[in-house]
Amino acid sequence: MASRRVPNALFFFLYLIVSSQSLDFKPHKEKHKIDGPIKTLVVLVMENRSFDHILGWLKSTRPEIDGLTGEESNRILVSDPESPEVFVSDDALFVDSDPGHSFQAIREQIFGSDDSSKPPLMNGFVQQGEKMSEGMPRIVMSGFKPAVLPVYTELANEFAVFDRWFASVPASTQPNRFYVHSATSHGAMSNVRKDLIHGFPQRTIFDSLDENGLTFGIYYQNIPATLFFRSLRKLKHTTNFHSYSLKFKLDAKMGKLPNYVVLEQRYFDVDLMPANDDHPSHDVAIGQRFVKEVYETLRASPQWNEMALLITYDEHGGFYDHVPTPVSGVPNPDGIVGPDPYYFRFDRLGVRVPTILVSPWVEKGTGEFFLFLTPILDYFASKLQDIVVGFLVSKMIYAIDGILFVVYNLLWLLLVTLKLLVLAWHPIL
Repeated sequence: MASRRVPNALFFFLYLIVSSQSLDFKPHKEKHKIDGPIKTLVVLVMENRSFDHILGWLKSTRPEIDGLTGEESNRILVSDPESPEVFVSDDALFVDSDPGHSFQAIREQIFGSDDSSKPPLMNGFVQQGEKMSEGMPRIVMSGFKPAVLPVYTELANEFAVFDRWFASVPASTQPNRFYVHSATSHGAMSNVRKDLIHGFPQRTIFDSLDENGLTFGIYYQNIPATLFFRSLRKLKHTTNFHSYSLKFKLDAKMGKLPNYVVLEQRYFDVDLMPANDDHPSHDVAIGQRFVKEVYETLRASPQWNEMALLITYDEHGGFYDHVPTPVSGVPNPDGIVGPDPYYFRFDRLGVRVPTILVSPWVEKGTGEFFLFLTPILDYFASKLQDIVVGFLVSKMIYAIDGILFVVYNLLWLLLVTLKLLVLAWHPIL
């Protein structure tokens, strides 16, 4: 992720803070009763890995999972049946290069060409990787042995694995992350800076929760990517944003986690605070430690028996997966068509991604076969008074250095202080 100049990024955050709708305050709402056993849903969206890359080799001990056999391969040139093959391997690196995952790259990976009317044979990963660098084909076809990802292996064996969970859009991070909380990218197909700065206007699960008297909290480490939703820039929502390091463990220990919890990783890789989001070329071992910390924190919480943790990925990041992507029967969520030159109709999905559901209500070793990213959140949304939500994933495109990180948090703290002062003078608000 390329670094941005501090003045530009600072302007970006100031713009978010003083956006035109930022001065709304929260009226008192009667909280709805949740009848089901799950009172708190925790959502953790990691970055840019396919199912086969992360969990594919789990099939060696869990044959019911649709993973890898070792016979899967792609040819360097799809159109040439005599072209050399590159087979899947189990020697993935913890710190590796970043494969292609633009809309164009993903189309070639799925269809083997630019023609999306063909069957999705998942045969173009090596061909597309070869265009990037000489060693990329081996990287995109590699996966991790279960033994080297012990946290995921243990969670997968103890709880539920979804092996039909696909990214909502065959595109990069931000469009997918928008789907996570709003079931649409509002036409976004890539990370366009001016659109992200302006903010996206669609209705989100946060709006539904707020209107129904249910609570949500966003625990961030660098900066919250959820601020790309325009409605979350309102001043009334400042108290919904929390420093992960200062508040997450404390709230969990005190039994004060809200109904809907979003955990945001460290997206930026710096020496003192290495990234823990799994985005190549960030160290997957650090991501494993982060997931372990989250699980152990939740397991020790007095809320554990009324909780579910959903761990998934925004998109596949260019890594191979053998399961064909659904290309029919996918409804456009809002009728919006993507921008030129592709005019994508949002009528097919992205590549399969790893997804694990953790909860005391999940039977050990469960394997599930969900087709979209939406259904499982629809299920949990029904537990939260039938609030309908979709799910997906995406990625911050702005880099931030240590100075800007401090400046931003000071500004955020100042806003919270100002709000508290206003409330002190006007308690009716």
